[in-house]
Amino acid sequence: MKPQRFVLLDRDGTLIAERNYLARVEEMELLPNTLRGLRLLRDLGLGLIVLTNQSGLNRGYFDEAALEEIHAYLRRQLADAGIELAGIYVCPHTPDEGCACRKPEPGLAHRAAAECNFDAEESFVIGDKRCDIELGKRLGATTFLVRTGYGAQCEQEGVRGDYTVADVLGAAQVICDLMRDDNKRCITDR
Repeated sequence: MKPQRFVLLDRDGTLIAERNYLARVEEMELLPNTLRGLRLLRDLGLGLIVLTNQSGLNRGYFDEAALEEIHAYLRRQLADAGIELAGIYVCPHTPDEGCACRKPEPGLAHRAAAECNFDAEESFVIGDKRCDIELGKRLGATTFLVRTGYGAQCEQEGVRGDYTVADVLGAAQVICDLMRDDNKRCITDR
């Protein structure tokens, strides 16, 4: 039996509205079509993981308790829609710290793959920034640039994923088409 395939999702600008160092749960807002897209991915039998750079931790803009509160709220909103994340993986480092986990470095993805037992090369990476697309390319995964968050700006700057789509639902619909060869049934009207 083949291992389950996973979708590696960026958080800010992809699943939730970009808030520039989101520090308060009251400011968190799911983007339109996020729930529909995640349900479709779930229905395809894909595991869902969030990989997020959160340098605001090391910059002192918020603490781990605030970040955990935001992630707990995100998980509750998704659970209310029947969606479960296999994990949320966070890099707290600033770009100049030179860590192995800050996207586009593959450290978070490799950790998630080891803990959740999947092949990162067989995954789908969805995000709104150059670092998300570069991460996917480094993994050998299929990449999706969404036009939400910074995505439209990145597209204008020449960032190209394997696919460029409007949002998470658009990515899910393309993934559904890609997986048709695996005899998966696509359900898009939920």
